[in-house]
Amino acid sequence: MRGNFKIFCLSGLLIIFSSNTAGQTCRGRCGDVLEKCSCHATCMSLMSCCADYNQSCFQVMPHSSSMLGGKALRILGLDLHPHGQLLCRFKGEILRDGFVDAEGRAYCISPLLYETGWIPFDVSTDGIKFDRSAQYFSVHPSKADPAYKVTLVNATQWQYYGTPNVAGRLEFTWNSFLISAEKVNIELWGYREFKAKEETNASAFLEAELRYLYSLGRNLTNTGAFSFIPEPKEDYSDWELGNIRITASSNLEGARDVQGLWSGGHVLAWHLEQAFRENSEAWAHNKCLKWDVLEENLPNFLNELIDCPCTLAQARADTGRFHTDYSCDIERGSVCTYHPGCVHCVRAIHASPIHGSGQQCCYDSTGALVLTGDSVGGSTPDRAHDWGSPPYVKPPRVPGYSHWLYDVMSFYYCCLWSPHCHIYLKHRPSSGCQNYRPPRAGVVLGDPHFITFDGLRYTFNGKGEYYLVSSPEKGLSVQARTEQVKRKNGTLTKATRLSSVAMKQDASDVIEVRVAGAHLQVLRNQNILAFTEQRWMDLYGVYVFSPSPGNVTVIFSSGVGVEVCLYEGTMAVTVLLPEEFYNHTQGLLGSMNSDPSDDLTIQLGEVISSADATLEEIFTFGASWNISKNSSLFTYDSEHLLDMYNIPPSHDPTFVPAFSLPESLDDPLVAEMLTMCYGEGAQFCKYDTLTTRDLTVGNATLKAYQKHQALLHALKPDDKLGFVLGAVGSILALVTVGIIISLHNRKQKRERKDKPIQMVNQQQTC
Repeated sequence: MRGNFKIFCLSGLLIIFSSNTAGQTCRGRCGDVLEKCSCHATCMSLMSCCADYNQSCFQVMPHSSSMLGGKALRILGLDLHPHGQLLCRFKGEILRDGFVDAEGRAYCISPLLYETGWIPFDVSTDGIKFDRSAQYFSVHPSKADPAYKVTLVNATQWQYYGTPNVAGRLEFTWNSFLISAEKVNIELWGYREFKAKEETNASAFLEAELRYLYSLGRNLTNTGAFSFIPEPKEDYSDWELGNIRITASSNLEGARDVQGLWSGGHVLAWHLEQAFRENSEAWAHNKCLKWDVLEENLPNFLNELIDCPCTLAQARADTGRFHTDYSCDIERGSVCTYHPGCVHCVRAIHASPIHGSGQQCCYDSTGALVLTGDSVGGSTPDRAHDWGSPPYVKPPRVPGYSHWLYDVMSFYYCCLWSPHCHIYLKHRPSSGCQNYRPPRAGVVLGDPHFITFDGLRYTFNGKGEYYLVSSPEKGLSVQARTEQVKRKNGTLTKATRLSSVAMKQDASDVIEVRVAGAHLQVLRNQNILAFTEQRWMDLYGVYVFSPSPGNVTVIFSSGVGVEVCLYEGTMAVTVLLPEEFYNHTQGLLGSMNSDPSDDLTIQLGEVISSADATLEEIFTFGASWNISKNSSLFTYDSEHLLDMYNIPPSHDPTFVPAFSLPESLDDPLVAEMLTMCYGEGAQFCKYDTLTTRDLTVGNATLKAYQKHQALLHALKPDDKLGFVLGAVGSILALVTVGIIISLHNRKQKRERKDKPIQMVNQQQTC
């Protein structure tokens, strides 16, 4: 049967179909498995694709674009008649012209959107049928490829332009090779959020708008640089936030969704009305007072925010709930413009559920949380999360821009352009860390060894697919696949190791991370994700961060974090659970309830006492947590995976591991092993060294163990549960805040030249 048919499993459903693909098409059927062939992404490796799969379910290059749009996305595998017709339809509703170049290569231009994530689109070559489809990834403008950005030279001059002693020419640059035209137009676009309509109950429905205002230059030579002396624009002074866009001069001014380059969003101080230039402090103070009145009438968002971690170590270790704020990053020199005195800030990854608000937490060089009651540079929450929040599109959930309007512009009014920061901090006080509770961490590492959430340590060398964590009440499933360990000489050992981990919570995308040679491969709903252009991806109900090929962190909206690391080809998986999962977990990482004695509970409910459990009993416990076929989250996209995991039982009953290995003094490997494997984790190190006959593997296990111990140390609760906020403004009343920030930043720059900034020791899991 194998000669004429393929066996394919999709989400637990076993499908058998013929390898004869004649007469079936993927047009309008992408993602489906047809009777005689497949239009699913796994068909490539299974060699079961319909004949027109690549032309109908195409890929694009590049596969990502800033949500501002303007990037040419080449449709791979679709060659058309030069200058032929091509229509591109995004999200089923945004219709734009594509183009075909002289070589017959087809392109769509990414549109301006107010959301991040994977954006579906389809194309038509006849203007009628849109039956060929793909996706591209829309990213936050700050995370877009910097090569495609317009760079504002001397950003400080731009943000303070028109204030005392700040004037002159403004300059910006761009990569002229990315605009294939000799002449360009330079435009200013402005952003606003406005009431689209008023209901009888007076509740406002806000809409987001980024629109063309006017041109700074037309039909200019594409040199890659431009400078100008700004003039006040009375008619456009209400537009205080915007972007510069550069396009080919052949485009109409203000044309939407044409190929071009964008600057980052920035405050438009340089075009504000003459009144601003005549007395910027008074102008800003008036704006600050109006903002104060506005805030008094908006809902309170502070009560639904998560508290900050008490220490920098906790903030960097709690990867399921907090992530680096790149505007104040210790790894990038701690240039903290808005938080002087701090060396690192993090943002709560998840926006608050009702208002879409965000938490920001900042720390000084000692690792202590800095509060606004004690320092002007303290941690400040945000009414609108900087990264936006699902479902995006509408204010205040528009990535980047809503945050600028609600939280950044007011900082300029009250703090940078006038000395009234106490007004700003009245509405943006630090939350402190009184209610912060670190997550609990469990890990599986080496060949494979487990440390549960409650600290129980054991080894389980089963071969198959198992539940690491199962929480039906919380809708969370984290599954692990193990494979038999192969030595360098090709022989198989009587031990196993992780080869893949798959996970899902509630209705989120399914994420799988698996070993692929010397790196990790990530799949979303059985489609391979490439991190060649982005390190961070906003997906449905889940985020994925991959700073390097051997390091992937999966973050669910509940605050669960799953860190996957590769150590010398062996996968280690750490699961971080917030306290809401207390008494709601089961599986190989145990019951998170501060009682390790019940961590060896088999799937049917029987508890094996951990105090005197034999190695065979532990093996029986582990085997009981094998997954069922219909609950599998894994992808079976090769003959090997089908033969080894999909068709046989999910736990291989014929595989019996070596439960222990003797340490023979006659063995030349033992002496070197004993020198390397000592201290905590030595038992795991020795086992893996002897099993694989490889010191490198044993050392990698020891390293993974030590990293986990460092993580537990970093997450350890601090005895000082935060601080009572000082009187907001007690410091600010003494001096002008704008001067403090300006002088402090200059001082920081001088100090960085003289000596390296003091780094806080922070061990991360990978």
